[in-house]
Amino acid sequence: MSIVQAINSAIRRVPAWPLYVVLVIPGIWVFYQAVNNKLGADPLKALEFQLGLYALQLLVAVLLITPLRNLFNINLIKFRRSIGLMAFFYVLTHFTVYLWLDQQWVWAAIIKDITKRPYIIIGVLSFLALVPLAITSNNASIKRLGAASWKKLHRLVYFAAIGGSIHYVLLRKTWEQEPILYVLVVLALLGYRVVRSNRGRLGFFRRTGG
Repeated sequence: MSIVQAINSAIRRVPAWPLYVVLVIPGIWVFYQAVNNKLGADPLKALEFQLGLYALQLLVAVLLITPLRNLFNINLIKFRRSIGLMAFFYVLTHFTVYLWLDQQWVWAAIIKDITKRPYIIIGVLSFLALVPLAITSNNASIKRLGAASWKKLHRLVYFAAIGGSIHYVLLRKTWEQEPILYVLVVLALLGYRVVRSNRGRLGFFRRTGG
């Protein structure tokens, strides 16, 4: 048995549900650190930032699943839904911390931020893109929408990922390496999909003589 076969065999034996428990632990830990004033001079901003970063990392993980399967035959598809839902959980928590603890539900300030600050505008749009994905991340929605329509809807994850990475860059207000690296990784993962899709179309035209 090859290493890839062994990995896939082990993956098949692992249920998806424990992943929710594993992925929520970093969020609980960062909340604990914030409550106990262990996140530096501004624990609220650090908490808000870290929750958003966890969300972006999970979105990147979602985008990595298809290339891992196509290029290395490592099949993590069964975990994609749980990773995606946890990405939404962290985005929602990040946004809630901003609304509740940062802005204290002062809607005049919130609306001013959302309409005036580009990084917040992009962040909110990325969050909104994930809402229909979270709502329809179930088998009943696949049956109701049809597999083709469901897949098209879930391409919004591409917008959310690139928006989240740009949100990160603009948030830092300087050209730091880490935020730029996230943008480049997301673009590379999206570029891979474009190249693969176009290669498939070219192959179709060659076979049909088009």
